[in-house]
Parts: sequence; structure tokens; C-alpha cells
Amino acid sequence: MTAAAGRTGRPLVLTRRLDAPRDRVFAAFTRLDDLRAWMGPAGVAMVDCTLDPRPGGVFHYGMRLPTGVTMYGSWTFREIVAPERLVVVVSFSDAAGGVARHPMVPTWPLSTLSTTTFAEDGAGTLLTVQWQALDATDVESMVFDASHGPMTQGWAGTFAQLEAHLAAARCG
Repeated sequence: MTAAAGRTGRPLVLTRRLDAPRDRVFAAFTRLDDLRAWMGPAGVAMVDCTLDPRPGGVFHYGMRLPTGVTMYGSWTFREIVAPERLVVVVSFSDAAGGVARHPMVPTWPLSTLSTTTFAEDGAGTLLTVQWQALDATDVESMVFDASHGPMTQGWAGTFAQLEAHLAAARCG
């Protein structure tokens, strides 16, 4: 196994058109109450969340699964250009916020890089997420690349929750 510098492997690119203004969608990624409401797969409760949305700041969160197990993760913000772009390093973590291995896939990269762009699209927003292994070994890059299908499916559910959250905010 050799470690590559920087981004490695094939990026996963996801797009979704959302029926909400760009400022509102960007806020949903940078405000704690919003993130608690929509982030993660359906049936998962967000717990132990903290957010410091600035370069170098961290969004640390727990996802309590229906089984009662809690998995932790973090985003470390590299770049925030409101309301256009977020660049974050994504990692699994422990309850204290330390970087940890994926609890079920030990060959998952320790860190991934996610670049999210928010483009005006009429009255809505075109959201694009580009996600890639970061400083990964060859094996970690291959595991990440081989997981694009399941990640796309998982994010489809998460994006559906984001859409529902944005719609509820319009009605509320």
C-alpha cells in the first residue's frame, strides 16, 4: 500500500435541483438546526452535534442508527464562500472528535474531500457535490471508488430529506 498525496481515485459527482433559493440551501449546510433536521440517512437521529462554520472549524456529529448504535463523523471546513461553495474534509470520528476508521469498513479512507457548489437555477438551486478520497492508499482509493453506487443511493435518500426540510421551511 502506498499513500498518494492529495486527492486520489475517481471523484463521485452528485447533482440535485432543489426548489429553494441558493441562500436558503447554503444555510441548510451551515446552520446547526438545519443540519440536525436533514443530514444523514432516513431513520437516523442526529445527536451530539456541534458546529463551527469557518475555515478550520468543524461540524462534529453522531448518527444514532435504528439499532441504537451511534456512529460519529466530522467535517473540517477548508473553504466557505457563501452562498456559492463549501469545501470540507470528511472523516469518521470518535465521540470526542478524533479521526477514526470507518466502523464497518476498515479499508475506507481516513479522510475524503467534499466540494459542494450551490448554483442559482431559476427560482431554485442546482446543488453539486464532488467527493473524493484524500491522501488515501491505493486500497483505500479502490474501496472508495467501488462504493460510488451505494453512496449515490444513500445520498439520494439524504437529498430527499433535505428537500422535505426545505419544503417544510417554506410552509412554516
